[in-house]
Amino acid sequence: MKKRVNFKKRFLETKSLYFFVIPGLVYYLVFKYWPIYGSQIAFRDYSPYLGFIESPWVGLTNFRRFFESPDFLLILKNTIWINVVNLILGFPFPIILALLLNQLKNQHFKKVVQTVTYAPYFISTVVLVGMLYTMLSPYSGVINTVIKLGGGNPIHFMGKPRAYVIIYVLSGIWQTCGWSAIVYIAALTSISPDLHESAIVDGANRMQRILHIDIPGIMPTIITMLILTAGQLLSVGFEKAYLMQNSMNLGVSEVISTYTYKRGLVDGDFSYASAVEMFQSGINFLILLTVNKISKCVSETSLW
Repeated sequence: MKKRVNFKKRFLETKSLYFFVIPGLVYYLVFKYWPIYGSQIAFRDYSPYLGFIESPWVGLTNFRRFFESPDFLLILKNTIWINVVNLILGFPFPIILALLLNQLKNQHFKKVVQTVTYAPYFISTVVLVGMLYTMLSPYSGVINTVIKLGGGNPIHFMGKPRAYVIIYVLSGIWQTCGWSAIVYIAALTSISPDLHESAIVDGANRMQRILHIDIPGIMPTIITMLILTAGQLLSVGFEKAYLMQNSMNLGVSEVISTYTYKRGLVDGDFSYASAVEMFQSGINFLILLTVNKISKCVSETSLW
């Protein structure tokens, strides 16, 4: 009874704060939790005319169809490969940028660099892909113009399967590097300046201070971001992958997100597409749990 009274008292004292929670709570209930109810169509032969409940139950049939599909290994390989390359090449860039910006003494120049690196993040995916097609065009693209001036033959970059992943990853680094660096810049500001002052007195140069003060200081943040990134190992953004896709690079550009779009919305096979998405989410969840457990054992830093 005493706990109930205490809660009521705390609620009345902080009721204005609870009202701020309501919009976020409603958002998650409507757009995150309520759609879970519709996930049952992955186990049904769903028909829009019959609805969720009346559509016949087929169990794991849709999952078996996916595992037995000739496209299964291809799209799984493509999805994992893009994410692995993005993890290897893209993950360190925001950390390096944050460390370099933290070393700048000229605040005006630092703000200019931050603005320039943040700006691409606000470019829409459609515009970004349009820029890629324009710059990499074999007829009038900037890069091919330089190649032709050097006596070489123009290259159709967007049609080369081997170039697709590199273009996808590098353009993503350019667009998101500055924005992703914000969290590391914030972590660097929490490092005590006394550590740097003591290191300078002891004769440490700038690189030594980065290696022995800055990087260890933001290591928990790096590990946390790595866990979150690893939890998306089977997820590739639909818009960019689909817009960069064409018949010549389809063998490497077909990923789970584009595959489910074609099978679900284009072909109307909603149950099958839902089963594929559920498989993707389940594997991502297992990877997240595994990486989080490993991180907790090795570094004592984890999400929970």
